[in-house]
Parts: sequence; C-alpha cells; structure tokens
Amino acid sequence: MDVLVTYDIATDKKSDARRLKKVADLCAAYGTRVQYSVFECRVTPASLAKLRAELEDTIDWNRDTITLYRFRGSINDAKTILGVELDYETGNPWIL
Repeated sequence: MDVLVTYDIATDKKSDARRLKKVADLCAAYGTRVQYSVFECRVTPASLAKLRAELEDTIDWNRDTITLYRFRGSINDAKTILGVELDYETGNPWIL
C-alpha cells in the first residue's frame, strides 16, 4: 500500500533537533523523501504498523504532529506535479 507521511516536529529547544532527525531517519527507512518533511512510502500492512509504532514512541505528543495518508491505489496515480518533477520511484514494499 502507498502512504504519504508528513510531519511537523517542534524545534523550539536545542534538544528537539535529535527528535526531528530520528523522525526523518525513521521515515527514510520506509520511503522516499519528496519534500523536507514529506515522504512517499510503499509498505506492507505490517511494516506500516511498525513505522507507526516507532513514530508514536518518538514524538512529543504535546508538541509534534505526524499525518499518515493511505491511498487506495498507487500514490503515483493520485498525484499531480506542477513544476520540476523529481526523478525517483517509490519502489516495492519492504518485508521486514
């Protein structure tokens, strides 16, 4: 299944940078970065559950926001690009 992950991690404190990097690294392990805090992921239901659990354990629930959008079909079929198109493929699901 294709999932779009977006996040907004609070970075008012110096120590927040570590959490921001961990969230970015988690998302990068499951998908492709298409904007600074936006990742396109092709995952299995099991790997989506694992990603979600890892993100839940990482964020500050009072200050951060992560949104996961699931697509019924391919994320490529659902998107329209205006401007420069990035050269990448979302890929196949990872089986972990």
